[in-house]
Amino acid sequence: MWKSNKVAGLLDKKHKIEREIEQIQKKCKHPSKSLKSIRERVDSHTMVIRWVCDDCFLSIGYPSKKEENNYFKQ
Repeated sequence: MWKSNKVAGLLDKKHKIEREIEQIQKKCKHPSKSLKSIRERVDSHTMVIRWVCDDCFLSIGYPSKKEENNYFKQ
């Protein structure tokens, strides 16, 4: 029983943190961005290249083929 209460508490904290991150990302003006390799989805192991805000880490766009090729040359 103790473990399930601890897990429930941790899941609650996780949910609160996710909501706080969402609020920060909504308010962010995304002043600078970088190409980064990120997970395609939260539940995925597939990595993709995306434009990501340097301040709030939100995925904000898709690179062109040329930008993607330049990323892989680095």
